[in-house]
Amino acid sequence: MSLATGTRLGPYEVLAPLGAGGMGEVYKARDTRLERTVAIKVLPAHVASDADVRQRFEREARAVAALNHPHICTLHDIGNQDGTDFLVMEYLEGETLQDRLAKGALPLDQALRYGIEIADALDKAHRARIVHRDLKPGNIMLTQSGTKLLDFGLAKRGAGVVAGTGLSMLPTTPPNLTAQGTILGTLQYMAPEQLEGQEADARTDIFAFGAVLYEMLTGKKTFAGQSQASLIGAILKDDPPAISVGQPLAPSSLDHVVKRCLAKEPDARWQAASDVMRELQWVQKDPAQLVAPVPDGRVAVRERLLWSAAVALAVVAGTGGPRLLSPRSAAPEVRLQVVTPDANVGSGFSLSPDGRSLAFVAGPRLWLRRLDSEIAKPLAGTDGASYPFWSPDSQSIGFIAAGKLKRLDVASGSVQTLTDVQASAPPGAATWNADGMILFGGNPGPVERVFAAGGPREPVTRVGPQQVGHRNPQFLPDGQRFLFFSTGTPEVRGVYVGSLDSNDIRRILEADAIAGFLPPDYALFVRQETLYAQRLDLQPVEPWGEPIPVATPIAAFVNQNSSAAAVSSSRTGLLAYRAALTQSRQWAWFDRTGRQLATVGEPDSTVGTGSRLSPDGRFATVSRTVDGNQDIWLLDLARNVFRRFTTDPATDGGSAWSPDGSRIVFDSNRTGHFDLYLKSVVGDAKETLMVDLPNSENRNIEDWSRDGRYVLYSSVNSTTDRDLWIVPVDGDKKPVAVAHTDFTENAGRISPDSKWMAYTSNESGRNEIYVQRFPQADGKWQISTDGGGTVRWRGDGREIFYTAPDNRLMAVSVTLPEEGANVEVGVPVSLFTMPAGAQYTVTPDGQRFLGSVPTEEARVPPITIILNWRPAGRSR
Repeated sequence: MSLATGTRLGPYEVLAPLGAGGMGEVYKARDTRLERTVAIKVLPAHVASDADVRQRFEREARAVAALNHPHICTLHDIGNQDGTDFLVMEYLEGETLQDRLAKGALPLDQALRYGIEIADALDKAHRARIVHRDLKPGNIMLTQSGTKLLDFGLAKRGAGVVAGTGLSMLPTTPPNLTAQGTILGTLQYMAPEQLEGQEADARTDIFAFGAVLYEMLTGKKTFAGQSQASLIGAILKDDPPAISVGQPLAPSSLDHVVKRCLAKEPDARWQAASDVMRELQWVQKDPAQLVAPVPDGRVAVRERLLWSAAVALAVVAGTGGPRLLSPRSAAPEVRLQVVTPDANVGSGFSLSPDGRSLAFVAGPRLWLRRLDSEIAKPLAGTDGASYPFWSPDSQSIGFIAAGKLKRLDVASGSVQTLTDVQASAPPGAATWNADGMILFGGNPGPVERVFAAGGPREPVTRVGPQQVGHRNPQFLPDGQRFLFFSTGTPEVRGVYVGSLDSNDIRRILEADAIAGFLPPDYALFVRQETLYAQRLDLQPVEPWGEPIPVATPIAAFVNQNSSAAAVSSSRTGLLAYRAALTQSRQWAWFDRTGRQLATVGEPDSTVGTGSRLSPDGRFATVSRTVDGNQDIWLLDLARNVFRRFTTDPATDGGSAWSPDGSRIVFDSNRTGHFDLYLKSVVGDAKETLMVDLPNSENRNIEDWSRDGRYVLYSSVNSTTDRDLWIVPVDGDKKPVAVAHTDFTENAGRISPDSKWMAYTSNESGRNEIYVQRFPQADGKWQISTDGGGTVRWRGDGREIFYTAPDNRLMAVSVTLPEEGANVEVGVPVSLFTMPAGAQYTVTPDGQRFLGSVPTEEARVPPITIILNWRPAGRSR
């Protein structure tokens, strides 16, 4: 070894030699800038002295450096120091697959897992047009995190009988990673076309992969020969013995996978590494399981052993295990329940792709539970999380929090922010492919993409006429095409298919919400609270046959502007869902201590969340969902009866009364996006569009000033999220922004004298209540001190009410000056704790509060996990 300890190559300090051979020397070194350990590879003289070879080497090295995959050894840097050319690689600890195979064949589950990882890595490189050309056990490291492929794209320039076209294979980790000085080690994994001097392509790597996989499963070389000539002859004309000869427990389907990898003609092999990976995943989850069904209902103490045994078998099925039944045997369907802490019943959980773990939202933060354990643990750094989703290798979890798309590394607990998303209208579930690309939806807006390492976001779909947003994308197995859901009018709502290489989209299913993709070929969707599985023909993507009901009722949030379903699936075939939460609520009056004074109306499971008192105090507007249709109703507070106010099949949401109580302005998405409509309270009046604007931004009503001059509304756009605007009731009706920043401003309320506005903004990093002059924005004073929302005024404007993050109803005294002087703000006082999910309105004297309360204790339904789901009459 020529470099002494302490030698500097640029910023890298040599620590110790690792190995040497005819193709170079490898050293353990320290990166003095980043304080990390790396492997330094000093290039041999024939590379350093040949200008053409060096130029090509540097070009390929840059291509390899662009690969970012958990199972590919990372190339960090390339440099030259005083005439010494070197590579800087990821330093790996472990053993090579070659060293491990010296001890014999690998267990079946381990061989399948390693095979899937290697095929996934090959697919990543092939998509970048990089061919390995020398795949063999000596170039595969086994580490604690799984396999690592070495020396991508640096093929041999000259080796025995092959006049190769690539560059020198170089060792990247400790000694003996390549069999230097003997051509036999390379020949063993060469494809026939390489031996015949033809150009190598991705199918050449697939042949070598088949030879490696065969050796992992049997512990024996794929081809045998007493000499180079006889070995070459065997590769060109012989087939190896069946895998079952050396591995009796191996499923017969593995023979098919490996035999096709080792086809002599490239056209007869698998044409893409992703195809091999999917076949191995199919084999991995195929072993049948002898499990007795678990009765429906809550998991009792006596059922825990059944749970543990069944889940253990599920994990075995997800990682490859002994075949307990023949390939044609059908294990019984099993439904198990996971009870979580108090949690969001919407899209608040996600199964890991490998079927081993469940991430769910409760608290609200992310929790993680391995399915072979009864213990769930909260994950630090995930407060405010929603919509969790997994990386393809099941090592990282993505989620939405505080208007950011974030990722968490499960092993280290580190959290990284990737990009901004709409805080007031979260984009829903996201999806992550093997190329490190994440897709997430818009609300409103198109499906967008961002890389898992961070960077700029960009759209991948175009929102068409009458569409509002493209939500909840889900990659298909090829990692290029994806399913998503389009919100909007009934004519355009449904499940669509898109592709990364085109903006063209196509609707394939009518649905209320997309629920995911269940391998090998089922789209999951929700229609009228029932979860369906629709088999697809994936070439092209088209429905095949009739949809099959899976479970009902499913927890789902569905309207024309949004959709979400509490469903998740793994690539191993597990399916999970949460049932719908049905709970009656009751409108009631409370005093300032929280004491219930009286109830209004009858208990009703259709009760919505909004309420606005009429100026004379006789009525309240409330939202109710009846037969799947959300409308505005009038609640007669004296007679305790409801009267329907709107009837359109679209979603009618918020409302505000005119000062004289004769009209109501409300928001509705009946044109494909939310806009403001005006309707008289008296008689069977027609609704009229209040503001006819050319853009399709969502506009939601906030308030109507007591002087009758302005209507206040919030508007969502993709640039500044949600802002507050006013539009004159009379005159030119030209909107004017009153709170328009890069942050989210909403929930605005105008003071009784129409000179001030209270609203919510997240400019401090969390929602707080602020007051500013109105209608001309002048000055700004913070009202809340520890977070706040749902702001209301007392009738004389001298007190402001709001809700704290823990549902406490707070009151703050305020003194509003006529001109110039500062607003005087008192100390927030806690009045009482509001019931979870309750909205409220307050009487002008500030002494009574009207809100909806649950009539019984809410029990969040457990998450049901289905093992071995199959449609009737079909064996997968």
